[in-house]
Amino acid sequence: MKAPIAAALFAVTASIAADPQLIEKGREEEKRQCVACHGLRIINVQRLPRAGWERELDKMIRWGATLNDRKALMEYLVANYGDDKPLPAPPLSRDASKK
Repeated sequence: MKAPIAAALFAVTASIAADPQLIEKGREEEKRQCVACHGLRIINVQRLPRAGWERELDKMIRWGATLNDRKALMEYLVANYGDDKPLPAPPLSRDASKK
């Protein structure tokens, strides 16, 4: 009985995993749309759940952003900057210290 349950969970997990091509489209959307107003660091240091990224995208649209492929951008953000991802290393100063 355990094997069928494990197989079913594997199938569900595999179907939920984001398509690499969709994630790449999201990365391109980020480069096209997000950097028009701010640098990528403000995005790349955040770790938000899907609902948090949804709120951020809604906010950016209210502020005038135009997204060509919101779904792809969302999948990219969650896959790379979701709340289950490790925080990035702190930035270094010019002399390589962590001031």
